[in-house]
Amino acid sequence: MNAKEMWQVYCQERDLGRVDFWQYGVAADKLAKLTLDGVKTATASAYDLYLLDNTEDLPEINQYSVISDSKDEAICIIKTNKVTLVPFNEVTAEHAYKEGEGDRSLTYWRKVHQEFFTDCLKEVGLLFTEQMIVVCEEFEVVYPR
Repeated sequence: MNAKEMWQVYCQERDLGRVDFWQYGVAADKLAKLTLDGVKTATASAYDLYLLDNTEDLPEINQYSVISDSKDEAICIIKTNKVTLVPFNEVTAEHAYKEGEGDRSLTYWRKVHQEFFTDCLKEVGLLFTEQMIVVCEEFEVVYPR
């Protein structure tokens, strides 16, 4: 079953609005499994990248997304419950823990996300700074339960 097929099955029982289809930028399979297992209940992205990409909107509360693995196979559907914009250096330990990666510490989160954001921003001619705005998103798996 691919992402769109999973979404159609889910929508048969509900009247739902906007949906996004995506996979995590790094370690898509591992992070999708952490999401499906309920360990990963948050993610973060660089706000500046949304400004450059006119095709992708910021996540919104009550928005649904179908998460796929690296082969574009649907893994689960999530519903966004919270979206905040904060400087990188103000992302909280609570958010880092909810991301479910590594040892779930803020130190780990900052290390891997600084590396990830540095690479992503460099590709489009931007520089990472500790004051850059991060889109922090919290979600829950709604399908399958």
